[in-house]
Amino acid sequence: MEPSGSLFPSLVVVGHVVTLAAVWHWRKGHRQAKDEQDERDRVQKKTFTKWVNKHLIKHWRAEAQRHISDLYEDLRDGHNLISLLEVLSGDSLPREKGRMRFHKLQNVQIALDYLRHRQVKLVNIRNDDIADGNPKLTLGLIWTIILHFQISDIQVSGQSEDMTAKEKLLLWSQRMVEGYQGLRCDNFTTSWRDGRLFNAIIHRHKPMLIDMNKVYRQTNLENLDQAFSVAERDLGVTRLLDPEDVDVPQPDEKSIITYVSSLYDAMPRVPGAQDGVRANELQLRWQEYRELVLLLLQWIRHHTAAFEERKFPSSFEEIEILWCQFLKFKETELPAKEADKNRSKVIYQSLEGAVQAGQLKIPPGYHPLDVEKEWGKLHVAILEREKQLRSEFERLECLQRIVSKLQMEAGLCEEQLNQADALLQSDIRLLASGKVAQRAGEVERDLDKADGMIRLLFNDVQTLKDGRHPQGEQMYRRVYRLHERLVAIRTEYNLRLKAGVGAPVTQVTLQSTQRRPELEDSTLRYLQDLLAWVEENQRRIDSAEWGVDLPSVEAQLGSHRGMHQSIEEFRAKIERARNDESQLSPATRGAYRDCLGRLDLQYAKLLNSSKARLRSLESLHGFVAAATKELMWLNEKEEEEVGFDWSDRNTNMAAKKESYS
Repeated sequence: MEPSGSLFPSLVVVGHVVTLAAVWHWRKGHRQAKDEQDERDRVQKKTFTKWVNKHLIKHWRAEAQRHISDLYEDLRDGHNLISLLEVLSGDSLPREKGRMRFHKLQNVQIALDYLRHRQVKLVNIRNDDIADGNPKLTLGLIWTIILHFQISDIQVSGQSEDMTAKEKLLLWSQRMVEGYQGLRCDNFTTSWRDGRLFNAIIHRHKPMLIDMNKVYRQTNLENLDQAFSVAERDLGVTRLLDPEDVDVPQPDEKSIITYVSSLYDAMPRVPGAQDGVRANELQLRWQEYRELVLLLLQWIRHHTAAFEERKFPSSFEEIEILWCQFLKFKETELPAKEADKNRSKVIYQSLEGAVQAGQLKIPPGYHPLDVEKEWGKLHVAILEREKQLRSEFERLECLQRIVSKLQMEAGLCEEQLNQADALLQSDIRLLASGKVAQRAGEVERDLDKADGMIRLLFNDVQTLKDGRHPQGEQMYRRVYRLHERLVAIRTEYNLRLKAGVGAPVTQVTLQSTQRRPELEDSTLRYLQDLLAWVEENQRRIDSAEWGVDLPSVEAQLGSHRGMHQSIEEFRAKIERARNDESQLSPATRGAYRDCLGRLDLQYAKLLNSSKARLRSLESLHGFVAAATKELMWLNEKEEEEVGFDWSDRNTNMAAKKESYS
């Protein structure tokens, strides 16, 4: 049955539409395939160019150490091709030196004939193809050379006899990344896009070069750049690939095979369970060792420097605290760090096989022998510190005993002077009432005894000052005040009592009358001596130091407390001098009263100055004592922080972080 006229044309039209659509899709797919092929050719050309340059630079003749920039153009004359084969084989090949096309064809033919002589199969590659710069055949020739000279010799434990070089290289890659979480090596294209396989292979060979935890977090480009950079810097593998050429949906297989085979050349043996430690475990052990040694070296060097310091506190209390801290350090902290040192040795022993195999490279200063060297320096510093500290402790302990002895004997001397002064005042009252002095001999003996005691006290004070004891100046002032009082009592004794001792009762009145001018002169001189004492102590207060640290401030405070007490007690002498005014003649009283008035004014000024200085010193002492306490706390905390194990393996890290939050 014939088709109707109305139906047949429509079928024809539909058929043409379908045909046109198919043609359009075919052309689009063909164009896309051609673009992908062109991209692969571009990447291959770049990779093969770098590979050729990597070998040309090794040529033993300087004129043959060329650098090509365009693979297609720079192989046309055959010279670079012959040089490449000479480097790869170690043989010397003949070559034509002319520049005509005939010479170029002849040189390329020499290279092709040599390859055939080496049993290299060349498919449809003629000398004129290379001399004319044919891109496809030039890439094919270089790939054939790579297969023969770089990949054909690959050997992997467990390979089968019928495996190709490519399959052997894939097996080697799979063995190298075995055990790494989430990593599979199924091909030489998409499996390598994210860069993790490259990093894992390097890490398996030398774990210290790559941090796999970081690899799992990085982008594809970051991983690729890291692997290529580390391989070039630390393994000598030329950077044949660029990250942007690999991070594509379908990376070029031949380029990746070329680069992976270069990695194989740098590390052909697949490491097994090296000394019982797998690759990941090896990294963990190395990280543990590195952190432990780093903290240990920091601690050792800190304490070595601290113990080489030869400045010691000047007070016995502070040196005693320092001595106790040192003993505690030797008994607790030092053994704990020695245990850490021994533990680092044990960890290193588990890494030693990997170090000898070249899997690990110990940085300078991290070897156990380096740690032992630093530990030896610390031990010497500890011994010297103990010697110096013990000597200083014993010295200050001896001086402290002298201070205690001085304080006790100064108290006894003060009592002796009080007794002599009381007896003297008693006899002066007897003389004033017209009676004979009764205790002059006892006063003389007490004063002589006090004089001997003060001489011995001055010897002890000099020992304190020679030993730079912080209380040396304070004790000196106390003994000096005792000496001043001795001189004052002896002067009063000589002027008021000694001349009248032993006279008969019947002669007292006569002698008193004859000696009145002499007595008035001595009374006025005594008043002038009191005024001179007040003025001298005023000058001392005005020029006195305040101290630069806690010991010196304490010394100034202690010294001034003693001086202030003497100033307050001095009021009694002024009152006695005021009472003496009644014994003077009217002619002398005017001058005496003027001098007494000046004494009152000067004494009032001295007393106010002394009170003000005492208040200021007490305030300063409180501040410096609090600041010193804070500094000691800071030093203690600094020691604690320096000695703390800051690594992640420390179970107390959570509590430490909590204390800082």
